[in-house]
Amino acid sequence: MASINILSAISHRSPELPAGVRTSQNLISYYPRRRPRSVLCAGSPSGTPIEKPEIELEFIGPKPGSDGSYPVDKAKAISGEKLLRNIMLDNKIELYATYGKVMNCGGGGSCGTCIVEIIDGTDLLNERTNTELRYFKKKPESWRLACQTIVGNKENSGKVVVQRIPQWKK
Repeated sequence: MASINILSAISHRSPELPAGVRTSQNLISYYPRRRPRSVLCAGSPSGTPIEKPEIELEFIGPKPGSDGSYPVDKAKAISGEKLLRNIMLDNKIELYATYGKVMNCGGGGSCGTCIVEIIDGTDLLNERTNTELRYFKKKPESWRLACQTIVGNKENSGKVVVQRIPQWKK
């Protein structure tokens, strides 16, 4: 635990010390408070943690499998906390085609290699950013840059269906 020692010369300032400050003989030690690990509901008499809304995501693969069906990957995310790109990378869901794996901009919104199509759940995402508006002037409204798309808004929950777009369609 970190502490800061202050000379006793300033210990006479105030007999009332804030929480986390301890005195001993001729020095004052400050021990910073720790942040609580969960948010408690103020209105709840039991003090139970607040459930954060979750967004369910389905990612449809860009190419059909040998049986003709498209592979589907699933993931969940807390509403409003992550970008679509980060959710996909964290869950090891393929986002980039071969070219994009080497040449992506790392989430800056300048390369266009993370384009996805939102099939369902557009209302659960943030509005298109200025970067997306410039990039998608002549593209469908359902196309988004995964690096610019925030999933949820901390208040809503639901399901978003995402189609990964093949490189040749871009």
